[in-house]
Amino acid sequence: MKEQVKVTINGKEVTVPREYTILNAAVEAGVRIPTLCHLDLHDLKMVNRTASCRVCMVEVEGRPNLAPACATPINDGMVIRTDTLRAIKGRRMAVELLLSNHPTDCLICPKNLQCELQALAHELNVREINFSGAMNEFHIDSSSQALVKYQSKCILCRRCETACNEVQTCGILSALNRGFETVVGPAFNLPMVDTSCTYCGQCVAVCPTAALTEVNHVPKVWETLNNPKKYVVVQTAPAIRVALGELFGMEAGTIVTGKLAAALRRLGFDQVFDTDYGADVTIIEEAKELMNRLENNGRLPMLTSCCPAWVSFIEHQFPDLVDVPSTCKSPHIMLGTLTKTYFAEKNNIDPADIVMVSIMPCIAKKAEAARTELAIDDHDNVDIVITTREFGAMLKEAGIDFDKLPDEDFDNPLGESTGASIIFGTTGGVIEAAVRTVHDWMTGEDLEDVEFTALRGIEGLREATVDINGQEIRIGIANGLGNARQLLEEVRSGESKYHAIEIMACPGGCIGGGGQPYHYGNDEVVKKRQQAIYEEDRRKTVRKSHHNKEVMKMYEDYMGEPYGEKAHHLLHTSYSPKERI
Repeated sequence: MKEQVKVTINGKEVTVPREYTILNAAVEAGVRIPTLCHLDLHDLKMVNRTASCRVCMVEVEGRPNLAPACATPINDGMVIRTDTLRAIKGRRMAVELLLSNHPTDCLICPKNLQCELQALAHELNVREINFSGAMNEFHIDSSSQALVKYQSKCILCRRCETACNEVQTCGILSALNRGFETVVGPAFNLPMVDTSCTYCGQCVAVCPTAALTEVNHVPKVWETLNNPKKYVVVQTAPAIRVALGELFGMEAGTIVTGKLAAALRRLGFDQVFDTDYGADVTIIEEAKELMNRLENNGRLPMLTSCCPAWVSFIEHQFPDLVDVPSTCKSPHIMLGTLTKTYFAEKNNIDPADIVMVSIMPCIAKKAEAARTELAIDDHDNVDIVITTREFGAMLKEAGIDFDKLPDEDFDNPLGESTGASIIFGTTGGVIEAAVRTVHDWMTGEDLEDVEFTALRGIEGLREATVDINGQEIRIGIANGLGNARQLLEEVRSGESKYHAIEIMACPGGCIGGGGQPYHYGNDEVVKKRQQAIYEEDRRKTVRKSHHNKEVMKMYEDYMGEPYGEKAHHLLHTSYSPKERI
């Protein structure tokens, strides 16, 4: 049992573990201490205790100075006051000092009403700024396809550093310069496009202000929808349907699949497709590829390649391993390809007139869609990518009362999906979907119990062994790039014992993507989204990708043999080493 100590907070005595900070103890005592730079999400291994903002200052008996609650360890018998005039004034002063060097364009800021600094100023009743002087002014870095860096809005909380360096181990962001000239950015303050950034978006997800945001593609979508010469098609990823409702006051994990399809039609899209169809096609190709490697002594382990952020990670950080990932394109790129080939041919539509819009849970998909090696016949597979947050903003802008919408279905044929494709949205889901199909194809039997619970969970690293026709298939699973690094180091050293590895860049998988509704500060949200993903899978009558009749008809009528020549041309790609910067 952990050693316990007693502390008194605002006159209330509580007994807590010795390793607690004052902030942890205050939570146990039911006392709220405002924070800004602090993050303490142990389930996601994201802990930031830099105490840089000084917003959580409290009085500790016997100490001459105020103490930051988030970074001050407790001692037995410690007496703490959070409600004294001195503590309150100290917290107000910290916020006023931050505001004195912060832009005041709140009405047009990308995080207006979602900014933690703005909310804190309101909570502390800050109505004027009592400090004046020089303000930092920096250029806006919009060099990349995925994220925008507004350095003038940075409050030096260092959350992005923690996410980038400790959780994702990408090593892109750090503090530069000193004193008033301090900024957080890449080495030499290079443009983000010239770095090894994977665009996983976890820095965007944890940023309390708008110092880091996604590139806004909403205006492009509106312009396209109002262009009568364009045939505008939309697709939506599986993780969207268990998170979008949060933007409209619904509980985390609420499944809104039917309302999602209805909302897209109200916006005026010509076809409403489901990325899950592309996920089912991905499983057909990926399962065949894994079987081919197993049967022909191919390169093992095979790594899933659905996540563009982790693909970028291996290209930059492990360039000697670019032959390890599956050659399959990601589901939304596959669906974009099929829309501009199979669907276009079937409906006599010029692919040049089709605009494919993807609604994705991460910002990395924006950069992925711009990769030239994924284009087919000089056409981008996907033309515009928006995040869950951007889509929610569009619905509000259009005045759509989301929770009042009726449930509707996606359009066929590229809207048909299975439960296997839905679980792509969570860590472990891609490999579980693949195992369902590989098992049937290798054994020649129709597996009845399709839930491989050993592959499920939220832990950053997991492993399982699945028996298929007497052969033990060893599987590794990682979510979060820091965890992925551990598995990749094993592959590089030749110590890996796995046949297949699934990697997702974001903690929790796509449900915790950098484009999802902001959820950091409440690590239960990701768990609820995951539970909803599995519930949606159970609701499906068809739960194996190779049982998707529309997918198999596409192969019969158009694609030919899975993992065949035409499939390789349209649905597969290759990766190349990139310079690490």
